[in-house]
Amino acid sequence: MMLARAFVSHYRRHPIQLLALALMIVLATMLWTGVTVLTDQARNSLLQSENAVAARAHVIRSDGRPVGVDDFAALRMAGVCVAPWLELQRPPPEGRVIGIDPLAMGCFGDTGFGSGADTLDGAPFLDISEAAELSKEGYGSRLYLLARDENRDLPTGYILREFSMGPPTGELADSFLLNLDALSLLVLLITGLLVRSVHRLGIAQRHGSFSLLHRFGVPRQRITQWLTLELLVLTGICVVPGLWLGARLAGMLGSGFGQALDSLFDVAVYAGAEGALPWRAAGIMLFLVPAVCLVDWVVPARWRAMAGQVQARGRTIAFLMFLVGLVGVALAPDLVWVFASTAMVFAGAGWLTPGWLALLAQRLSNRTGSRREDPLARWRQRELAVMFRHLALPVVALQFAMATVLAVQALVTTFEGTFETWLAQRLEAEFYVEVPANADADMAAAQLQSLDGIGPWHRVIRGQAHIARADSGSQRGLGDERIAVDLLALMPISDLVTKWSLLESVEEPWLKLESDGVMINEQLARRNRLEVGDTLDIRVADTNRNAEVVAIYADYGRPAGEILMAGSALPAAFKPHFQSFSVTPGGVAMSDIRGRLSDTWQTSELTIRDNNSIRALASKVFSQTFLLTRAISLLTLLLAAMALLIMGWVFFTTRVKYFQLLGVWGLPASKVRRQLRRLSVALTLTVTIAALPLGVWLTWVLVSRINPLAFGWSLPMDLYPLFWIELGLVAVATGLIIAHLMRRQLGHMDSIKQVEP
Repeated sequence: MMLARAFVSHYRRHPIQLLALALMIVLATMLWTGVTVLTDQARNSLLQSENAVAARAHVIRSDGRPVGVDDFAALRMAGVCVAPWLELQRPPPEGRVIGIDPLAMGCFGDTGFGSGADTLDGAPFLDISEAAELSKEGYGSRLYLLARDENRDLPTGYILREFSMGPPTGELADSFLLNLDALSLLVLLITGLLVRSVHRLGIAQRHGSFSLLHRFGVPRQRITQWLTLELLVLTGICVVPGLWLGARLAGMLGSGFGQALDSLFDVAVYAGAEGALPWRAAGIMLFLVPAVCLVDWVVPARWRAMAGQVQARGRTIAFLMFLVGLVGVALAPDLVWVFASTAMVFAGAGWLTPGWLALLAQRLSNRTGSRREDPLARWRQRELAVMFRHLALPVVALQFAMATVLAVQALVTTFEGTFETWLAQRLEAEFYVEVPANADADMAAAQLQSLDGIGPWHRVIRGQAHIARADSGSQRGLGDERIAVDLLALMPISDLVTKWSLLESVEEPWLKLESDGVMINEQLARRNRLEVGDTLDIRVADTNRNAEVVAIYADYGRPAGEILMAGSALPAAFKPHFQSFSVTPGGVAMSDIRGRLSDTWQTSELTIRDNNSIRALASKVFSQTFLLTRAISLLTLLLAAMALLIMGWVFFTTRVKYFQLLGVWGLPASKVRRQLRRLSVALTLTVTIAALPLGVWLTWVLVSRINPLAFGWSLPMDLYPLFWIELGLVAVATGLIIAHLMRRQLGHMDSIKQVEP
């Protein structure tokens, strides 16, 4: 009992330290819980939703007539698992609405669209009865009968067709989740550093008390056990409010994220149990806090001695680790090595930064002293050097947090701009018209060609080809191995594609494409180390041809390699897998085009998409998706800034007597406070500047190493210096808050008031 009182007495004398440690554990738990819940929910929802859309197909009538309620009833009575899907296209801003029957979807079970009434919940999904009421208001609508792919034995008069609703952007979701995972790991690292930094400051102040207890006969092991118990009790108390706050944070952000996935990726977010606390995150925090705080106490003495020897040569080891990590990231063959090398760079940078900043401040103070300049400037620089050494962990945590925020912000902003450009290219035409199965696309093309006043249009032909590198003089090629790739053919080459932003190209690439050239997507180029000017041996159907690569184009959202060629170069034996028309009506009404195509194909069941509405919806929800990443990044920065604020305030408090000496030596209280403001702002702003190189490097790793290795495509690297200014303002605000807190504390110092003029 006396030992318990001895441990509690420290916090009675220093309540700010107890408050700081408790607040840090609560905030760290809140942030980690929020990130964990959002990441897990996003991944589980996406996996369930992708499983649902992977088998998406719909039943159509063989006679070309649209399906109706009678067809649904007939198919269900025949034992076929089908479900109605009523799609309405409303004008902006409401946009697309989908009516579903959750009860009918129950036959799909766990492997299909899910069961129960809440599996597809929230916009753009409605109950089919509500959607049917909306369709009476005159909105364009179409009924689909969804089915499983294995329903091949359909009643006579029905066949299966593929069913999709938007551009293929599945890998963009995977890329987003990968970046979210990387961010969550950095959050966990930053969380551990922050909690440890606050705890180590208290341990340093309690060192004398522990030595006294040891002299009174308390074994060091006993002291360690009480420290562990103290941390476990404090963590157990603080984790619960942190869990609650984190779950609420995830709930606020998750609703917007779920809607984004629903709309953009044609998948539904399956909401988790409302109000359930993520106790797994609590277990991690209960392990993390004692582990990072007591690691110095539990390691064997000989290991601590070895660590001390390493510390003496720490700069050399850290610098070598930093260099090895840089080289490893540049040359890593896969993601595992990239992540390991990135960890080495962060470890080396975190090891070096406080010492380098302290050394820089020390040298500046020496230079200032040699020139006999303002002695207060020299005092600030010396004090700054002391702070960098004693606040090493929160300084490193803030550096990591700001570097992460810089990288993620650059990645998100670049991703939004790049995706918008790519989406505009792929949806340049106003309308998309699907060619029905077994319909004559040549006759339809002739009908479009004969229309006076029609705008630009082209026919899209998709299939498969096989390629081999024909340039035998290169050792980087594909050799004689044949590789299956997707084939995209356009006929004619219209103005809808000639304005594409190509990654690399020869002069006049579209003219050369019409003659004998081909274009390839970035995935195929990276995977097989192909470049513009290389020659490909292409086999299409039963015909081989050699073609020059005249351009490389970006193709986000899917992993497959693809070649683009002119439709006129396709052999007669080629059988397309899918065909469509991209049409901009120009001076012709779209209703006239629909009528001509319906007459040509002898069917009223045409699939026509308004590309402008698809593009607007995708652009809107894509930006909503990355608001989640921005929010988590800013929360990480806020946590690190608050940690520095708490640590700075506590550390400034321990040096009050030195600030008091400034007043004793004759410096007015107003000038003392001014010096504290300049000192605290210099501390936070210097850390921000130190984070810039690491943030720029991390941006390069994300766009030029991780994304290409994971998905086969990269993003252009932009840095957005304006955001650096915003982070600098955050750092200045943090420093001013620290100074304001110290001003309140110094306001009660009689010794400073007495020398006020």
